[in-house]
Formats: sequence, structure tokens, C-alpha cells
Amino acid sequence: MGQNDWTDLTTILSAAAVARGVTAGITPPNGGGSFVFGYNSLDGTSIGAVGKYCSLANFIPTAAGGSIRGALKRLSSTANTGFSPFLIGCAAGVTVNDTAYLLGLQDEDPYKIVLVKSTIISGVNTDDSAVTTLRSSSSEYQISDDLWHHIRLDVIVQDNGDVLLSVFENADLVTNDVTAPVWTAVAGMTDYIDDRLQINTGSAPLTPGGYWGFGYAVSEAINRRAAVDAIEVYRAT
Repeated sequence: MGQNDWTDLTTILSAAAVARGVTAGITPPNGGGSFVFGYNSLDGTSIGAVGKYCSLANFIPTAAGGSIRGALKRLSSTANTGFSPFLIGCAAGVTVNDTAYLLGLQDEDPYKIVLVKSTIISGVNTDDSAVTTLRSSSSEYQISDDLWHHIRLDVIVQDNGDVLLSVFENADLVTNDVTAPVWTAVAGMTDYIDDRLQINTGSAPLTPGGYWGFGYAVSEAINRRAAVDAIEVYRAT
């Protein structure tokens, strides 16, 4: 997808708080291009998020769910907590205060791949009371592992109003680069039903409609760095 397909979410942190944009200063995942989209927190006092949503005509919003895929990385920082990068699925709106399904790299040390239902501003912070953790990977990772994670979230609206959430990863980025992924289930992250009766999450599924994107959240932390690349969005029809 191209630069013009994306629009900033509203009520995001300023560029003085979080530097963001395309850069050749971060090594891309295998199969990536010359640039990735990176983040670096600058002021150490801000709590919030930045992000973009897909603003193509048929995606604002989607009506029956869809799929988002992308490569995420937590970069070496002054400390290993206080920030999280994530994919955004089926967001209720286009502000960072809206609720969405977020699939990202947990704000922990070590961290896991985690699926949450949360306001975008809270990010993938499983210690935040505003975050409902739906699934976590069995494997843990260290920032020093220097890993890109090529992951995928499918959000499919069922005929009865339930929402089916499925998570996959392209686990072997050496053999299968971001242009030719081989998607497999993530250990520990079986399918999740966000049911219309509001039993499993305590709130209604995020339907009808939904917005798709990617973002980064930070909590009073300076020089916390992350990157995203190879973002793709598909809509269900």
C-alpha cells in the first residue's frame, strides 16, 4: 500500500513528543524495501499514541470485517518497557480514544505477541485496566533478539453478530520473506470469539464496520523505539 492510502488518526501525540516517519536508518525485514516506518519517543513525559488508518474509500469503514498483516519490531531503547507497536483491526473510529482489536508486541520485558481489545491510546499494555487481553503467544522474546515479527489479524463478522478473531504469523522470515509469507497459527493464540452477548469480553463486538491501521503507544518514556513495515489490509465482502 502507498503513502496516500493512510491518514493520521486524530488526537495523536505531537511530533515533539514522538518522532515518526519513514527512514532508511532501520534495517528492514527480509524482503522489505529501502525504508520502514519508525517511532522514537522524545520528551519522556507524554502518555498517548500515534497511528494511521487506511483511508481508501472501501475501508472507511469496512462492513464485514477483514484482515491486516504487517511486520513489527521493538527496537533497542533506553529501557525495554513503556512502549508498544501494534496493528489496528476493526477500530470503532479514527481517534486514539476509540476501541479496537490490537495485535502487537507487548509492553513487557520479555515480551509476547498479544491480541487485546483496547482503546488505541492504551496500546498493548496488558497491565492497563482499560486493556482486555484476549490471547498471548506461548513464546517470549527479548529486544536483544533483534527480531521482526510478521503477523496477521483476521476479524470476521459472523452471521449471528459474533466476531471471530484469528491470529497468524510468518514465523520463518529467513525462508519466507514479507513478500511471500507462509502463515501458521501462533502457539498459544487459538481463535477467539467476541460474542454478541458480551460474555467473553464484557463489551459488544466491534461491529458493524471498522477501521484498520497501525500505531505505537508510549507512557512517560524517552527514546523508546519501534518500527513497522509491509502493512497490508484486506476487507471481507
